[in-house]
Amino acid sequence: MSHRFDCPGSLRRLTGLFCLVVILALAQNGEAQTVQANQADLARTQSEIAGLNAYPGGVAPASPNDSDLGEQQILTGGGAAGYQPFTASVALPIFWTSNAALTRSHEQSDWLETPLAALYYQPRITNALYGIVGVREQLFYYDRYTGLNFGSFDVEAGLIYSVPQWHNLILRGEFLYNRLTQKNSFESFFSNYSIFLNAEVPFKIGQAQQISLGADANLSITADPEPPRRNDYEVYIGYNAGLTRSISFDAVGRVVMRTYQLTNRIDVSEILAASATYSVNKYITASAISTFVFNQSNHSEFDYKAVNLGGVLSLSVKF
Repeated sequence: MSHRFDCPGSLRRLTGLFCLVVILALAQNGEAQTVQANQADLARTQSEIAGLNAYPGGVAPASPNDSDLGEQQILTGGGAAGYQPFTASVALPIFWTSNAALTRSHEQSDWLETPLAALYYQPRITNALYGIVGVREQLFYYDRYTGLNFGSFDVEAGLIYSVPQWHNLILRGEFLYNRLTQKNSFESFFSNYSIFLNAEVPFKIGQAQQISLGADANLSITADPEPPRRNDYEVYIGYNAGLTRSISFDAVGRVVMRTYQLTNRIDVSEILAASATYSVNKYITASAISTFVFNQSNHSEFDYKAVNLGGVLSLSVKF
């Protein structure tokens, strides 16, 4: 994968040289794939906490636990006649990041536009069992550091099972495929096949609030190239509140341990994300989002922190 990192002319010469050396080093040792995979994870957190791709068949309400972070309580009412198993979504997240390359020092900020499109099919098999098949494409465009531009293509397929007698426990198992691509092309520079397992318990607080506790594992089966391959183990707590009929607030705290399979590297990431979402109508939503991440590694050169602030405008249609 080729990289072009254009440090702005207003930066001091020494800092600019450092920026260039960092990106060239990343490209040579394969760490660029890890950086971009981590940025894709953070962007996915931001879009999903804003209610995108959230149990798209209408089985569960939007929450910070949806899709990437876990599951909400599956709703069994409504009858088969009114059930809509398909959801198509498009969205335009725009946000500022304090650390574009996720480096330990000499952090460089930038703006990103990360448009996405997704299509999900969630058939109802029984009142407690649902299938899920989804396809999602998200592009990452940096304002200044265009050499970091890339795309992330995801396919998922699996089952979601509700256990009402166990405090509405949700169990989920999926096969995931992720493909990171060169900018403005579908040429892959990293691909990963994995198994995703999740368990979550929701706790209702009155009629308009909910806290959810969950844990999950994303276990890599194979990757190409191999060096960035890893397993992720996560615990999280999510909070959702309906402030009015049109405005909701969501927050989630995550702790993720990442074990890299071809090295002894182990990272622990602490992530806090929050969003306020306004439903313009049944199809269109607008959200303000914020994400804070602190990453600690047993190889200190991979320590970093980042703040992402921005918003999302989305359109979703169920059918």
